[in-house]
Amino acid sequence: MNIYRLNELSDEKREFILKRAELDITEHMKVAASVSDDVKLRGDEAVLEYTERFDRVKLTREQIKVKPEEIEAGYERLDKETRDALEYAAKNIWNFHEKQLPEEMWFTEVDKGLLVGEKTTPIVDVCLYVPRGKGSFPSVMLMLGVPARVANVEKIVVVTPPNEKGDVDDAILAAAKIIGITEIYKVGGIQAVAAVAYGTETIPKCHKIIGPGNAYATAAKRVLASHIDAGLPAGPSEAIILADEKADPHKVALDWMIEAEHGPDSASLLVTHSSDLVAKVIPIVEKQLEKLSEKRRQFVTAVFDTYGGVILTESLEESISFVNEYAPEHMEVICEKPFEILPKIKNAGEILLGDYTPVTLCNFVLGPNAILPTGQFAKTYSSVSVFDFLKRSSVGYASREGFEAVRNHAYKIATVEGFDTHGLAVKER
Repeated sequence: MNIYRLNELSDEKREFILKRAELDITEHMKVAASVSDDVKLRGDEAVLEYTERFDRVKLTREQIKVKPEEIEAGYERLDKETRDALEYAAKNIWNFHEKQLPEEMWFTEVDKGLLVGEKTTPIVDVCLYVPRGKGSFPSVMLMLGVPARVANVEKIVVVTPPNEKGDVDDAILAAAKIIGITEIYKVGGIQAVAAVAYGTETIPKCHKIIGPGNAYATAAKRVLASHIDAGLPAGPSEAIILADEKADPHKVALDWMIEAEHGPDSASLLVTHSSDLVAKVIPIVEKQLEKLSEKRRQFVTAVFDTYGGVILTESLEESISFVNEYAPEHMEVICEKPFEILPKIKNAGEILLGDYTPVTLCNFVLGPNAILPTGQFAKTYSSVSVFDFLKRSSVGYASREGFEAVRNHAYKIATVEGFDTHGLAVKER
């Protein structure tokens, strides 16, 4: 397990930790370009061929789109306990995102006779990419679908890879039904991104695609960036647990392992100035590892030996400074006074406070969005929200009186910048 003292790190090792598993997708992009061109040329036929090749599932054109009765059947097949959990999560996620909605329109008078403002409208259409990988991710359906519905997007399209039977998993279908999404297509990867970027006979063209995917889906988004808005950049999972000497070692150990189980390219760091805490936490982690499946145990161990581990600092202030430099996707503050630390955290996708707010809660049921920027993008990007599904138009109005008061200023700036017609439009009006 990596245990680093921050003030003893070489420049190379510090850079390695900060970069995380920066994925080189150059080769993936070559494949994405070829497949995308083919989908553009041959439409559904190409989508079906690549689905059979990459997902090992043979579908017909009539099977690409999920039928209403399939959604209903998936919901009914799902056990009641899981349905109840999804409905509870959807309620909290809806309530959180509803609070984000801005005014539909506002105006202010900047000078006499001069009104300016903004008009907010939903994006006309959007594609939600719900990954599958080795499991089912209904939480992603909720985290993408709820803010899109709250924003009142007129057309919401979902693409998601089919399972080995050629179906969409019941939990995803149930989540879609709960939040009122009905247009779902059984397609993932490059062919899904290309299909909504160009449109096919069955799959509609969309102006935006949003949602996490594998390296090939990410490559396709980059290749097709001039054809479709690819949304938030997202890579391997990452988290920081910021803890002080008062932290409960058991809770720290439990939460430190959360992001590490996503995969060997994830990053999970315990950042603290307390060596005593570290000495107590590590044996607890070793015992907890015995409770994991072999697959998850291998992931956690790999992460703690590569992109994760312990960062020992000289003080709480130095720990906070490192957090802001790292800009984690998820971070937990398990300290004596978490609300006093909160204002000092400048860069993080989400900030979870106290002993009883593990990442698990926000990933699934608390309400805030769990689709977050990674790879230091938390310095400039925010979590998925209703704002990803809205756009703003500036609005301006000048009365005759207002125009007369500002025409000379406008004319002067137009002449300074050398725009003749701009100047004539106010001079000769």
